[in-house]
Amino acid sequence: MWRNFLQYFQRDNLLTQALDESHRMLRLDLEMYQASVHSLREHEQGGFDIDVLQKDKEINRFEREVRQKVLTHLTVSGASDLQSGLVLVSIIIDIERIGDYAKNIYDLAQYHTARLDAGSLEERLTTVEKKTTDIFSSTVKAFQHHDIDLARDVMHWYKDSLSKECEDIIRHIIEGKAPDLEAPTATAVSLYARYLKRIGGHSRNIVTSVVNPFHRIGYKEKKLGEL
Repeated sequence: MWRNFLQYFQRDNLLTQALDESHRMLRLDLEMYQASVHSLREHEQGGFDIDVLQKDKEINRFEREVRQKVLTHLTVSGASDLQSGLVLVSIIIDIERIGDYAKNIYDLAQYHTARLDAGSLEERLTTVEKKTTDIFSSTVKAFQHHDIDLARDVMHWYKDSLSKECEDIIRHIIEGKAPDLEAPTATAVSLYARYLKRIGGHSRNIVTSVVNPFHRIGYKEKKLGEL
């Protein structure tokens, strides 16, 4: 479906601008995410290489501009292009939410100024962290290059591993099965696992737009014969 829309976007300057801005939003998200994770997990004093808050403001500005461009176009063109406009407006909600969760990790790094070490859960948290990074990076590529096969891979990776593993870490802590972690660290690890899960979830939602029609964005791909 997305490739059909791409043919239209290439003909219309206003929607092309909106699509380009959504790509820029995703790249900003990735920069924020990488910087925030690096600060939380590598820096002893919560240092940052980029201005995360400024990039978050840029993402919010782009979201408003995309909405305005889509609305302006639909006002002029009428219902014939409604579906393509709805798809783009739907996608940027998830893109903006990833920025929010990247900022949450930034805040966590500010509060937990020592490098976050998950102790007995470190290996599991590192695995989840790597999977989230892979899913998010692949989402940026699949969305920008309209790669249906890669989009399907991302959908499977999130469902089959990331979501459950994040919940397992959180449950492990709540059930008192990580006694080596002091309360501040246990809280930080739980929050971090939740943020990683949500970044993975919104990444999955974005790539569903590459595979699915508008009414199934955010859901699994429909198999032949399914309603």
